[in-house]
Amino acid sequence: ACNPSTLGGGGGRISETPSLLKIEKLEIHTNEKEVTEKEVTLHLLPGEQLLCEASTVLKYVQEDSCQHGVYGRLVCTDFKIAFLGDDESALDNDETQFKNKVIGENDITLHCVDQIYGVFDEKKKTLFGQLKKYPEKLIIHCKDLRVFHFCLRYTKEEEVKRIVSGIIHHTQAPKLLKRLFLFSYATAAQNNAAADPKNHTVMFDTLKDWCWELERTKGNMKYKAVSVNEGYKVCERLPAYFVVPTPLAEEDVQRFQGHGIPIWCWSCHNGSALLKMSALPKEQDDGILQIQKSFLDGIYKTIHRPPYEIVKTEDLSGNFLPLQEIQTAYSKFKQLFLIDNSTEFWDTDIKWFSLLESSSWLDIIRRCLKKAIEITECMEAQNMNILLLEENASDLCCLISSLVQVMMDPHYRTRIGFQSLVQKEWVMGGHCFLDRCNHLRQSDKEEVPVFLLFLDCVWQLVHQHPPAFEFTETYLTVLSDSLYIPIFSTFFFNSPHQKDTNVGRGSQDPQSKPLNLLSVWDWSVQFEPKAQTLLKNPLYMEKPKLDKGQRKGMRFKHQRQLSLPLTQSKSSPKRGFFREETDHLIKNLLGKRISKLINSSDELQDNFREFYDSWHSKPTDYHGLLLPHIEGPEIRVWAQRYLRWIPEAQILGGGTVATMSKLLEMMEEVQSLQEKIDERHHSQEAPQAEPPCLLRNSARLSSLFPFALLQRHSSKPVLPTSGWKALGDEEDLAKREDEFVDLGEV
Repeated sequence: ACNPSTLGGGGGRISETPSLLKIEKLEIHTNEKEVTEKEVTLHLLPGEQLLCEASTVLKYVQEDSCQHGVYGRLVCTDFKIAFLGDDESALDNDETQFKNKVIGENDITLHCVDQIYGVFDEKKKTLFGQLKKYPEKLIIHCKDLRVFHFCLRYTKEEEVKRIVSGIIHHTQAPKLLKRLFLFSYATAAQNNAAADPKNHTVMFDTLKDWCWELERTKGNMKYKAVSVNEGYKVCERLPAYFVVPTPLAEEDVQRFQGHGIPIWCWSCHNGSALLKMSALPKEQDDGILQIQKSFLDGIYKTIHRPPYEIVKTEDLSGNFLPLQEIQTAYSKFKQLFLIDNSTEFWDTDIKWFSLLESSSWLDIIRRCLKKAIEITECMEAQNMNILLLEENASDLCCLISSLVQVMMDPHYRTRIGFQSLVQKEWVMGGHCFLDRCNHLRQSDKEEVPVFLLFLDCVWQLVHQHPPAFEFTETYLTVLSDSLYIPIFSTFFFNSPHQKDTNVGRGSQDPQSKPLNLLSVWDWSVQFEPKAQTLLKNPLYMEKPKLDKGQRKGMRFKHQRQLSLPLTQSKSSPKRGFFREETDHLIKNLLGKRISKLINSSDELQDNFREFYDSWHSKPTDYHGLLLPHIEGPEIRVWAQRYLRWIPEAQILGGGTVATMSKLLEMMEEVQSLQEKIDERHHSQEAPQAEPPCLLRNSARLSSLFPFALLQRHSSKPVLPTSGWKALGDEEDLAKREDEFVDLGEV
């Protein structure tokens, strides 16, 4: 639970009697009932209102094959579903807690609810719409993969109807944007909202931010920041400010409302650049088609000037990765982790690898990483400009361009750099978070976890090259959770224009004051400073600072070159290449089908393999180019995010937390010794305070840390007899031995 005073307000409004905030707690142990009365307060955020509630609800706690329960009160507000009862699973030691100040352990934001099931006579059914009969048990599957079981058998019938109907309505009914809790919270907390002074994330909402990025990447020699869309006069899909090639006239930007314009993403040290472009509207009229073709021909001449400027186009809207395929794969994949009970876990574990492979989620991650490496090879080894093409340049363009920049630019592997990258490519890039996360519940067809796919791809890099990243996998996990917390504006709009319009920016009324919405990058809203230490990687290798003499000697070199394969640049394209590439670009932008993938040539595959193998054969420069391993077993399941709520999947006293704990102990010891040495030289200076550490007593923790502490359950697998019988004799077992792998090792 959260304290409203820490979030900028004096608490929320309660639409019902204040006595509802006191509940009676009951504890159940086997057949014996022990009743104790305690007072538990429902903490409400500013602007949050209580909608409905039910008392005497039993929340199940899964332990082995037995089910234990805790009695309490189930409430639904316009922000969350919350259970107020005893928390038997938490340890008494607060030092090891990783608490979220906004969302409690038994809280579910309405946007985080994925599916709701009811149990009728031991049969599980999906709940939606108006119910004629109400269930005796409620099961809630969350988008962060938590599973909650509530028994309503001992609850009054009227309260059951009220709470079940309320939860179904407020989590499934289509909403209007202005009715989101985001606006209620912002209005109530308006006077108390304050930005974190330590947050230096570049938001890319000013012309100055874009100019700074151009200067940082040395892209200002060929590209310029423009304000032609200020006030969204040209296009509501584009940000107010963006970067285009210097020769491009502003009239060209305005001609097709920003479509068919090469927009700059990033510049490499060798002068090559990453660009993106959205397709022109499809037209049937031959006259208009000819005008569009002539327009694109002229645009292409501004960015493709061989032999000095060579552009390679990458079509991402064709056969590379359909969005529907991403959604289908993730729908299958997440079912592996939405486990209702221990028996179901072990049933799934028997056929784990076949289910994992059939989902195709890991294969999609591999394809995205491979595409990013191919683009990196073209830019680094062949000094080519890359133009990413997509219908609206707001889904796969965001994903692939971000991955390329994480691999090529060490700045984006710092926490501030990574947050700035998300702002630049996703938030300002016009990714439709509102639709892709289905926050308004208006269309399931639009829901596609593109941003989650990006985070999973980044996790593969973090997992394979930990010292290269300033942030941890825990940071990525809580960032994925923040997609469903509607007090932050970062992931709740489809475009900067939609956000500015709805918060009152640009209003003609001088009396109206725009709402001040929170950014997700202010981590102090969710976590105390002690908990935030888990977001920072203590093993991160900071870039060494060079003195003036060293800088002179490396004036014309770039550190990334230290880890590059010595591949010769391609010779200038032969005659006719310009016309072929122009026609190819026009065909893609006009929505014509192509018979061949751009990347299907043997020559490209040879270049990719040579580049990939050569880089992995050399020592890794963590501040240079960074490529992932993409062979089969190297692409892993993001265990922390997907397995953290499953007690059977934990490694007691082990996993990443155990390794990290030992390393931190050594680092603290070294720091302590260094401080003692410094004290001898500077005896008058006061010794520095020991840094807070949340990883002490790692033997009491498990591999599920910091999201779940040590669970009290037997480590022996309770495999169902039916599962073993189905496998056959010993010879059959030998053939399938690869399937019997502990889930915690994946």
